[in-house]
Amino acid sequence: MNSRDGRAAAVFLAPWVVGLVVITAGPMLMSLYLSFTDYNLLSNANFTGLENIQRMLDDDRLVKSLTVTMVYVFVSTPIQLAVALGLAVVLDRGLRGLALYRSIFYLPSLLGSSVAVAILWKRVFGVDGLFNQFLALFGIDGPGWISSPSTALSTLILLHVWTFGAPMVIFLAGLRQIPREFYEAAAVDGASKRQQFRRITLPLLSPIIFFNLVLGIIGAFQSFTQAFIVSDGRGGPSDSTLFFTLYLYQQGFQNFNMGYASALAWLLLIIIAAFTAINFWVSKYWVFYDN
Repeated sequence: MNSRDGRAAAVFLAPWVVGLVVITAGPMLMSLYLSFTDYNLLSNANFTGLENIQRMLDDDRLVKSLTVTMVYVFVSTPIQLAVALGLAVVLDRGLRGLALYRSIFYLPSLLGSSVAVAILWKRVFGVDGLFNQFLALFGIDGPGWISSPSTALSTLILLHVWTFGAPMVIFLAGLRQIPREFYEAAAVDGASKRQQFRRITLPLLSPIIFFNLVLGIIGAFQSFTQAFIVSDGRGGPSDSTLFFTLYLYQQGFQNFNMGYASALAWLLLIIIAAFTAINFWVSKYWVFYDN
């Protein structure tokens, strides 16, 4: 590469490097430093060493937020992927108006994390919401789904499952890559549709399932807007929707414990990295790549 090409490459790379340093790496390093301080946003940060880590060990609400988040992640993500895969298989059969169906099913993924949809969800599952109005037609007096500790989290899980469009589109693309000859040969050998799905579709689609699983878990851990809007920023009732990200927000921007919030942010990063690493390690036992 001559000097002219090198200068041109440097010019084109400069915006990315600046963005990496200013928007990503710089704030991350600052957050790492603040995680070892007592910082309230209004005064200088006071270095406290491992005090924030000790505080985590004695924080009951942190344990509650982790429990709620784990239930949300490991219930909603498998159900969402199962729904997405099921609809992708149906759409892969060559339905008329496939592009229209694909757009309709994908739309919730674009809106699912928005404030407007979270407000709508709150209206639908409120005491006088649309869902209870529907139940009233059959003489059923429905509860306040989002105001009851036993059902509030379930409504957020349902909202997350409803945003199945993105993994569905990826599944559909993967299904289109499986040669039809495999199914024809299996049918000739007398394999049923269920056997074809188990022996052909799932193994050949396993890299796509793995991809959607990793992204789904990461995205679920980062969920915030739904819980914030539905609970008015409190994580209620009785902390039943206190997501980890919502608790982090409360500590940083409501209680002004930015040092502790930074430590929580790094804890979340470690948790996501750990589960991602576990997924990659376990994948060698069930993900099959076409060599």
